[in-house]
Amino acid sequence: MLNIAETQSGLLLEVVVQPRSSRNQIVGEHDGALKIKITAPPVDGEANQALVAFLSQKLKLSKSQVCLAKGESSRHKTLLIKGLNREQLLKKLGLE
Repeated sequence: MLNIAETQSGLLLEVVVQPRSSRNQIVGEHDGALKIKITAPPVDGEANQALVAFLSQKLKLSKSQVCLAKGESSRHKTLLIKGLNREQLLKKLGLE
């Protein structure tokens, strides 16, 4: 079960990022967090930018609706997602 918290600002989604992958993809669940592989290296915030761009495209949201809330320099991150409820998020991620 994914750790998704609903707040007034939006949904807080825990993710685990694996940088320098062969392609951008959602792998599945890992200890309550969504595991995502990203092609960008973890240098100068490139992996964070690639993560936000990949998820906003996957969820069909603007980049301003997906932002990093915690974990800028960690593999374990918390993303703030605006404009979706829990059910819509799970459906768009293909995890319902």
